[in-house]
Amino acid sequence: MSLKVIFMGTPDFAVQSMAAIHASDHELTAVVTVPDKAAGRGKKQKESPVKKYAKEHHLPLLQPERLKEETFLQDLAKFQADVFVVVAFRMLPKVVWEIPRLGTFNAHASLLPNYRGAAPINWALMHGEKRTGVTTFMIDEKIDTGAILLQDQLTISPTENFASLHDKLAVMSASLCLKTLDALKAGITTQAQKLSGMEKDAPKLGPHNTVIDWTKGLEQIVWHIRGLNPFPSAWTTLNQNGESLRIKIFEASPVKVSQNHPLGKVITDKKSIRIAHPEGFIEILELQLPNKRRMKATELLNGFRFSEDAVLK
Repeated sequence: MSLKVIFMGTPDFAVQSMAAIHASDHELTAVVTVPDKAAGRGKKQKESPVKKYAKEHHLPLLQPERLKEETFLQDLAKFQADVFVVVAFRMLPKVVWEIPRLGTFNAHASLLPNYRGAAPINWALMHGEKRTGVTTFMIDEKIDTGAILLQDQLTISPTENFASLHDKLAVMSASLCLKTLDALKAGITTQAQKLSGMEKDAPKLGPHNTVIDWTKGLEQIVWHIRGLNPFPSAWTTLNQNGESLRIKIFEASPVKVSQNHPLGKVITDKKSIRIAHPEGFIEILELQLPNKRRMKATELLNGFRFSEDAVLK
């Protein structure tokens, strides 16, 4: 017997899971996503990726301003769904997640209880983790704390960045959502999250935690850059000729050698940009200057010159 499902999500990451449910034997009865938002210079209304999929496939769509609105709650109840599935959406109030008879589960892109929060994929990379995965869990009144249903994991490759890991985990999430629906139908027993006290969090990203700390180790700096490539991107300040420029760095590699330059000094030749570090250098492979497009270091050096006093801070 198939289950009647309402799906809730917003970004590209969620679309894979929604599409998998839609293509399965289960019945995708409705989709919930955020209201359209004004974006860009023209302030045109921007639709979420989840909404675009729902429209393309003529699925019933709900876009509540407030999740406790009585009309929204009534609309949800009308579909008589067996379960709500949530992937990359907002925190749900109890009045919403307690509606379906089998409850509401969330697919989260980490191995819970590690990396609870808004940016689990980024932070796993920024901390140099060797493995990660996806967890499905029953939603409760706190963020990412509910009882675990299923988990799947993968090994993080040494060259992984946010974009590549995001896409792998989106596929994994889709598969795990289907497995979880089947497990719920069969009467799966949940397991409470077991805390060791050593868990790492995944807070929302902003300028304060995406800036590069050049006092960290070489490997840690590279992890930080990889974990933010391409979004929201690692950044730093270039000081030269009495000016300060905020630049983005997308790709870099560690070079462990002995050298005597001060921390942050920019060393260039015709083919490379290296940043001095006590353990050697960080070689910048791809970057973006203000009001310029993203480019390889070799391409930038064809038309831009770093001064003798150039330093990154």
